[in-house]
Amino acid sequence: MRLLLGGMIVSLGLWTLPVQAQQVTNTQVGALVEALRLAAPKTGKTNDGLYSEWQITPGIIPSWSKQCIGKELTPQELEASPAKAREIVSCIARRELQKQYVAGNRNETTAVRRTACWWMTGNASGCNSGATATYVQRVVEFYQQQSAKKPVEPVSTSSNYRPQIPKN
Repeated sequence: MRLLLGGMIVSLGLWTLPVQAQQVTNTQVGALVEALRLAAPKTGKTNDGLYSEWQITPGIIPSWSKQCIGKELTPQELEASPAKAREIVSCIARRELQKQYVAGNRNETTAVRRTACWWMTGNASGCNSGATATYVQRVVEFYQQQSAKKPVEPVSTSSNYRPQIPKN
């Protein structure tokens, strides 16, 4: 009887624990990072005051780099290192996508839309018209394209791998 009662109490206790938020996946983050890159404004100017392929404003670069890689980078250092830029953008995109996934009732498209709005304006809402709405829609479309791509299986490089050579 004690065992049954104890089991019921444990079960009840576990049942009432809050459900943890689903974590966004590396695939989702990768698709968003690429979508943000593809949708980045093309100003046509070499020195337009924005940095990296993601067109990041210079004022946020030291803070983001400190948060993500533990070292403040200058805009010029970010510009000079596409790998560091991608790492930092991925870090910030993951954080924001997760936040917007929860805020958007766990709807992936809503989360991407809200994250794109935040990326452009600093606010996750209010991108319903004009240039910001167009930008957000482009991000969503690029995200959907990136998400639809199948990862390519790498070719084995083990010592047992032998390429097929056609016989003549």
